Amino acid sequence: MSMKAFFLFPGQGAQYTDMALDLLEEGGKEVKRLFEIASEICGQDMKILLKSDAETLKRTDISQPAITLANLAAAAFLGENGITASGCAGFSLGEYAALALSGVIGTEDCFRLVSERGKAMQAAADKIREKAPDGEAPGMAAIINLAPEKVEELINQLKKEGKAADLYAANFNSSRQTVVSGTARALAEAHAYFKEAGAKRVLPLAVAGPFHSPLMEEAARAFEKILEKTNFNRPALPFFSNVSGKLVLSGEEAKELALAHITSPVRWTEEEKNIANLASKEGFDLCLEVGPGKVLQGFWQDTGSALPCLAAGTAPDIKTLEAEKRK
Repeated sequence: MSMKAFFLFPGQGAQYTDMALDLLEEGGKEVKRLFEIASEICGQDMKILLKSDAETLKRTDISQPAITLANLAAAAFLGENGITASGCAGFSLGEYAALALSGVIGTEDCFRLVSERGKAMQAAADKIREKAPDGEAPGMAAIINLAPEKVEELINQLKKEGKAADLYAANFNSSRQTVVSGTARALAEAHAYFKEAGAKRVLPLAVAGPFHSPLMEEAARAFEKILEKTNFNRPALPFFSNVSGKLVLSGEEAKELALAHITSPVRWTEEEKNIANLASKEGFDLCLEVGPGKVLQGFWQDTGSALPCLAAGTAPDIKTLEAEKRK
């Protein structure tokens, strides 16, 4: 079985206790090296961190380096089993694993960036919470079975009526799911309106802040100083941006998009369309969800693409793929 694969890396919300530890146990030198690099740069033993409970892993200063390690460890384990990427993209935070795999940034820089990015975003989210009258944390919610255009229309209508001022469309995940970001108050105000408009569910996400929205502007300003010190190279593999949904063609463009990424929506549906077009032209065999969870497989299925998207986030997943490759 041929396996010209496009790697898709998941983002925050995909985390779970003990993720990637099976990869460390069964993987080779490259997986172990990644754990050592991440532990050194983040200043904590990542083997212990990955055993954290769900509430701890939800913190963005914890989840960003943890998920990035899980993503890159899965990619390394795939490589050790003879499966390499011919292109890559990442959903939200997952874009940093894609930046590293495509050679735009080095591995050490990747962990340094997600560590500092996580701290800046957690600080911004904590400040929003401190200012909230009820002290409740800001966050994100997935609007299920409501067209993206309808979600945006409702947000605009609510703001015209003087409600949910701090609510934004943040992730365009699929034709059936749009994620919104906002303060706790804005999310609560909008909940009933989404349901009345026909949303099947309004599902709070396991994240610590109102990401990919203007509410993260303070985090972007803090992160910009870190980005300025980092070298970004031209992608060595086809690499797509969440901000534009398009191929990134230079290191300069990649750096500009990395800054905009914090406050801009994730245009995943546009990105998937462009990935599918490239896959058709270049003869890709499949997409792989390289990291924890199976959310991206669901989003890909919603595109209707004939190109399969398979799980590649655990040792058993990858061993199954390797066995298929040998047939």
